[in-house]
Amino acid sequence: MSGTRIRVDGRTVYVGNGSGHPDTDAESVVFVHGAGMDHTVWALPARYFARQGLRVAAVDLPGHGRSEGPPFDCIDAMAVWLGEALDALAIPTAAVAGHSMGSLVAYRFASTMPHRCRALALLGTSAPMPVTDPLLNAAKDNHHAAIDMANTWSHSTGTLGSNANPGVWMLGVGERLLERSAPGVFHADLTACNTFDAESAGAMIQCPVLVIAGDDDMMTPARAGLDVAQALPDARVVRLEGCGHAMLNERPNEVLDALIGVVPT
Repeated sequence: MSGTRIRVDGRTVYVGNGSGHPDTDAESVVFVHGAGMDHTVWALPARYFARQGLRVAAVDLPGHGRSEGPPFDCIDAMAVWLGEALDALAIPTAAVAGHSMGSLVAYRFASTMPHRCRALALLGTSAPMPVTDPLLNAAKDNHHAAIDMANTWSHSTGTLGSNANPGVWMLGVGERLLERSAPGVFHADLTACNTFDAESAGAMIQCPVLVIAGDDDMMTPARAGLDVAQALPDARVVRLEGCGHAMLNERPNEVLDALIGVVPT
């Protein structure tokens, strides 16, 4: 996926654009990745919406992918940063989609800057989003066990060794992506998730919302996503049977179909 580099708070930020060439007045869609990940997890939806003429911004959060660090360890700080990144891109309003940690960033962005969010998609979400001590401690020590735990728990047991799309090795992809994170980044992300204050987080959200939940999600159980949806005034739920937390890996086509239904083109 091609992209562009901008400056936010004096640091370089990379933004994937889905290899698109939109008109200057095109509507925008913003993608926010999960813990330890980067913009590449959004390759399929980013390219699809770019080809529909939308302006795509799949951000690498600070310290992730090709963006300079340091990483944030607070969701609120990430949401403020997202607003600054969109300012640098001259994007006044956008449909915003986030996965896992990115769903919390999108959630907070939409609640604190509702005038800037025309639609919201929350994938693999939970509010609050607690993280187990073994995972947090392993990540703090930069131990590979943190990657092993998160990667295994993110995939449903029925699809650990297979994928409907030929040539995709899901566990390998997830492991390599997390291994690319700089020391301390994964722990900062998990800390941000674990300390997220969900109290009244969605009170100001008035735009259409899509919640995508995997029925076999061990990281953010489907019931947690349903609770988030129930707290919002205009939310639709799509449940993916037999799907785990890594839904962009396990069910990319179904996720894209759901996003098409909420992202205005």
